[in-house]
Amino acid sequence: MMRYNNFIIRGMVLVILFVSCKNKQAESDQSAKAASYQVITLLPQVIELQSVFPAVLRGQEDIDIKPRVDGFIEAVYVDEGARVRKGQALFKINSPSSVKGLEEAQADYNTAKLDVERLRPLAEKNIISHVQIESYENALTTAEAALRQAKATMSWVTVTSPVDGVTGTISYRLGSLVNNSSVLTTVANTTNVFAYFSMNEKELYKFLRDREGETKDEKIRNMPDIRFLLSDGAEYEEPGRIETISGVVDQTSGTVSFRAVFPNRNGLLLSGSSGKVVIPTHLNEALVIPQNATFTQQDKVLAYKVQGDSVIQEAITVTSTPDGKSYVILSGLERGDKIVSEDIMSLSNGKKIKIEEL
Repeated sequence: MMRYNNFIIRGMVLVILFVSCKNKQAESDQSAKAASYQVITLLPQVIELQSVFPAVLRGQEDIDIKPRVDGFIEAVYVDEGARVRKGQALFKINSPSSVKGLEEAQADYNTAKLDVERLRPLAEKNIISHVQIESYENALTTAEAALRQAKATMSWVTVTSPVDGVTGTISYRLGSLVNNSSVLTTVANTTNVFAYFSMNEKELYKFLRDREGETKDEKIRNMPDIRFLLSDGAEYEEPGRIETISGVVDQTSGTVSFRAVFPNRNGLLLSGSSGKVVIPTHLNEALVIPQNATFTQQDKVLAYKVQGDSVIQEAITVTSTPDGKSYVILSGLERGDKIVSEDIMSLSNGKKIKIEEL
């Protein structure tokens, strides 16, 4: 009976040892079968993010040139796109009504002057009353003022530029009938050019929160230089500055207007043209991961974070880098975390992997 019991005990020990070895072998086989994946460790780096907004350019001064008298265009002294100086003649107007007005004012003045010259000696001899001569003198003063006005009106037949700038399209040609509502051309002072762009309320508040300063004016003064992309995508050579932010939200579009100024020494920027304003944001300790290390699921961005010899899915908040190839981590991962950087579509939550550190 004792031998039988010993035999049973030995058998049970052998079974336990066999199962244990079998489990160890299975674990060893599973570990050997675990695929290798490249892994990156998140470390802070310096990077520049960019916010891009469509913009329209306007000259520092965009002035519609209108005649101050009615008449026909008699001469055009400039061509479209010409650079002009303040006071330079642009057009000449043949204004019959102005000529007639001057002639009538001159005649009225001459008559009033003769009346005063004729009657003043009589007043001095008390032949007529002083009240009468004062009445004629007042008429002379009025006629003289009317003559000055008529002469000034005649000076307006030459239309001059009010500022230094560049002419736009010339809307009327020789012989065209024009009046004070006719826009003959536009003169744009483009020494500096204004870029107008807009942000919605959500973008505005985030934009202001990220800037240094207590008040809006302080934040504007602390803003970095901005850049301008021409309509062909090329970057304009001169940096600009944001000058103003509107204090009113447009009720139709729900946006707030910005005005930035760019120097335009070479005249490359044209009033009325369009492009894009680029506002940089510098981050000194950004965590950056390649976009192909992420995937989306139900409108969430996820990455595979390494824990020991396994991976887990981690939801993250990100923003794209300017090159469109990477993400900056806003939340969900921290410095020192490890994530799988490639072949993530073959992974699943909790899967064991071998690590190949980059």
